[in-house]
Amino acid sequence: MTTREYPMIPISKRWPAAALFAAVFNAGPLWAAAALENAYVLVSRDDAPCAQGSTPGCAERVIVAMGEIQLRFGKVLRAMRRGEVAVFKAGESYRPPTGGAFFEVAIKPNHPPARSPAEIIQPAKNTIVYEGERFFIYEERLAPGDTRERHSHSQRVEIRINQGPLLRQIIDGKDAPQEAPSVVNFREPIIHSVTNVGDMPLWNFILEFRPAGR
Repeated sequence: MTTREYPMIPISKRWPAAALFAAVFNAGPLWAAAALENAYVLVSRDDAPCAQGSTPGCAERVIVAMGEIQLRFGKVLRAMRRGEVAVFKAGESYRPPTGGAFFEVAIKPNHPPARSPAEIIQPAKNTIVYEGERFFIYEERLAPGDTRERHSHSQRVEIRINQGPLLRQIIDGKDAPQEAPSVVNFREPIIHSVTNVGDMPLWNFILEFRPAGR
């Protein structure tokens, strides 16, 4: 894949003085549209600050379409629909998507070791869409009234393609409090069972880290 032709921060964009000051004097770059950032990932909404493969602090990246978008990399122009993903390895470049809403999920190159629960129980009813050395990606779907029996997860990024399903979680034999999560979430290791108690299908993008040695 070829290098993107445009600068990472367009000069036509107006930035508050405080933000420009932070970009110059802080160790990290300026992430204008960060939806989530921690030691593992940077998730940007409708922006692609890591599109340039040589951008410091960006390793593998995933584009998650939240609408109909077009994604150009090299001589390829890919049309993507809501929920579809494109994965780029460290050093590969692309142009920021156009035409609709999207997220860019950038893995940080030197993130801490990924954590997982003591027991690994594979979840049922999920569809794997990508498998890599450091992480894998799957669609997490659950119809209204359906249950995913007891299973486990390692640390992971969750993006809710459908925002709204109500879930009942059983953890250690007890009901967990219901939550109203944001669209983008970072989840810690867990063993649980889940029932969709709402009237909307669950549809999540999940990027789950692979703990070392597993």
